Formats: sequence, C-alpha cells, structure tokens
Amino acid sequence: MSAVATPSVSEQELAGPPELPRDPWLWCLLIPAIFAALASIRLTIPSAPYFDEVHYLPAAREMLAILEGRGEYLNREHPLLGKQLIALGIYLFGDTPLGWRIVPLIAGTIAVCASMRALWQASQDHFATIAFGVLLATGFHLFVHARIAMLDIFMAMFLSLAAWFFAAAIRKPETGRWRLAIAGVALGCALGSKWNAVPLAMVPGITFFAARLSAGRRRLLTSRRGVPVPGISLLEAFVWLGIVPLLIYALTFAPGYWLSDYLRPSPLAEKGIIGLHREMLDMQASVVSPHSYQSTWQQWVLNKRGIWYLYEFTDNAQRGVLLIGNPLTMLLGLPALFWCLIWGLYRSDWAKVATVVGFGVSLGLWLIANKPVQFYYHYMMPSCFLLAALALVLGDIHRSAQYRWVSYVVLAGSAAFFALFFKILTAGELEGPMSFAKWAWLEGWR
Repeated sequence: MSAVATPSVSEQELAGPPELPRDPWLWCLLIPAIFAALASIRLTIPSAPYFDEVHYLPAAREMLAILEGRGEYLNREHPLLGKQLIALGIYLFGDTPLGWRIVPLIAGTIAVCASMRALWQASQDHFATIAFGVLLATGFHLFVHARIAMLDIFMAMFLSLAAWFFAAAIRKPETGRWRLAIAGVALGCALGSKWNAVPLAMVPGITFFAARLSAGRRRLLTSRRGVPVPGISLLEAFVWLGIVPLLIYALTFAPGYWLSDYLRPSPLAEKGIIGLHREMLDMQASVVSPHSYQSTWQQWVLNKRGIWYLYEFTDNAQRGVLLIGNPLTMLLGLPALFWCLIWGLYRSDWAKVATVVGFGVSLGLWLIANKPVQFYYHYMMPSCFLLAALALVLGDIHRSAQYRWVSYVVLAGSAAFFALFFKILTAGELEGPMSFAKWAWLEGWR
C-alpha cells in the first residue's frame, strides 16, 4: 500500500502572518504628561515679563482690547495667531504669569505628543517613537519655549500636528482625505503663528507632487492611483495642502481689521493684506543692528552659542533661564543625520530620509533668509528633526542584541543632562550673581 503524500507546509505558514509592530500610544500620552508636569514647575516665575514676552504680551493685550471697542496694532512684523493664543490664555486665566504662559505650556505638550505620533506613523518603530519623546522632552528647546509667551512654540505645535496627519494619511490612505484636510489646516495655523514655518509648510505638497510624478502616470493631475495617498488626485492634494493652508493663514488675520493705529483705521484695513505683508517684510529686514546674543547657523549646529532669556535678581532670588541645546544629544544627532541619509537612501527608508530633509529645509531657511541678525531660538525646528534622526538610529541600535545597551545609555544621558541643567531651564533659585559659571561651560554660553 503506497503512502499518501501530504502537502508540505512552510515554517512561515505554520508561524502565521508576521506580527505587526505595537503602537506605543500609551507612551505618546505618558511622556507628554511628564513633560507638562516638569514644565509647569515655577511656570509663574519670573512674575514679570521676560525676554521677548515684552513684545508679545502688549500685542496680545491690545487684541483683547477689541472686546472693549479699541485696540492698537502692535508687533505687526509677525502674524497674529500666536499672539491670539497668548491673548486666549490671558482672557481665560487673567493678565498674570499663569495667563501668559499656560497656553504655551499646552502647545509644547501637544507638540511632544504630535511629534511622537508623526514618527510612529512614518516609521512604525516602537522603540524609536518612545526614544523620540524622551529626547524631545529632555532636549531643552521645546521645554524652554513651553514656559514662555513667545510665538515659536505655537509654530512647532502646528507643524508637528501637520506632520502627524500627513504621515497618517500615507500610512492609512483609506482615511487619507480627512487627514490631509487636517494637515492643511495645521499648516495654515503654523504659517499664521510665525513665518519661519514657510519652508516646512511647503514640504508635504512638494512631497506629494514628487511621489506622484515619479509614478509616471499619464493623467498626472487627475489620477487617483499610486503613492503617496492612493485615492487622492494631485489636484485634490493641491487643495488640501496648498489652497487650504493659505485660506486658513488669511483667516488668522481677521482680528487685525479691528485693530487701530491710534486714531487711524487698522493698517490692515488701510493697506489690505498684500500691502500689510509688504510692510511686514520690510520690518523683518530692517533689524540690522548687531545684538550681543546674535549667532550663526554654524554655532547653532555645534551648540556653541546660547541665549540667557533671564539672568537677574527677581522674585526674591538670583534666577536664570538659559536656552542652549542638550549638550549630549545636539552633538550625537549630527552623525545620526548622516546615518539616516546614507542608510535611508540605500534601504529606501523614507522616514529616515524625511528627518534629513526636514532638518535641511528648516535650517536652510537661515542660510538664505534676508535677516542678518539671527538667534539660536531659530534652531528649534531643525533641532527637532535632528532628534528624530537620533531616535531612528537608536531604534536601529536597539534591534541589535549586542549593542542594545547603547540605546538606553544615550536616553539616560539625555535625561541626566536635563536634570543637571533643570534649575536654569526653570528659573530656579541660584546662589548668587556668579552662579551662571556653573553651567556656562563654553564662552558662547555666557
């Protein structure tokens, strides 16, 4: 009697489908919550406006004066949305240090969460996503700006939200339409917060166009097939990522029509939105006087030049707030960018390539900007992409059993430097006028 032949079953079939990476959504809530708790320490100190709060708080107060039938158009060299959000905090919590800084704190917390979600959607790397949250929270830039009434943190929040929903539209094209719509609204809000967002706001649309062009479709504008978001034509993408951001940006100027200039009508009503933007451009380019804290992009990249946002006797003690980058991760991120460029192109790992593109675009603005006096806080957005690159490299290292310990050491080191500098990130009480020397390790940090 002959044996009955049985079909062979491969080991892969016996094992079943490959296990999907675990979504670290709980970490994407926990790490921002810890960030918010730490950033809220001494949030109301100093009790008087400091650094650029002296420009933005008066402008925010004048916006609230619209409710009383008056209001002067102050700080007109910047868009309005960031100042509107500061005004919202004052309206809800009073014209106090808490009212000035509570909305920036919320914005910074959202920025950490949205940035983590963006990296997860782009990479599907569980460990890298968690590492990115730790690196952002302990990287100094977002932390300092989440505690001060400036415009940069609102730009960062909206850009991170746009990145999250754009990456999610690519990852989940069945819901791509509404995700692209939200990304477009967020891009418009980023532009309405600060003009520094302009180069990055162009990246999603250019990415969509380049991806669809590379597919070689005969109906380039109307075809719904192919990457990056199947089901969305290039024309529709132009609406969500081009038209919608511009409309939202224009709408953020609506309160400006009711802001007067003493007894004259609003300069926006007089000149129109185009005329006002000409004036804004002229005002941006007019800042040419040297400043003691100005710096160059080379100094930013090497973390050689910081800014003391505060250093004085206030609230019954000597206090200081220093903006520098985390001394460990700002330098480790540089070879990480190089690794992401080489390995990303070689393996078609577009998450890695995207971090390099984001870094290059956001930093490249300051190589060509018609703004001769520049400051280290302009490096905030490039630093976020640098830390994303470092997180992705740590994710690669973590998958190696032999060197996994390195990924934990880097994260622990970042947290250790954060703890070491915590007092001068949060206006803590110092021993005396010369206490700055304890942290001013480089001449450019003085």
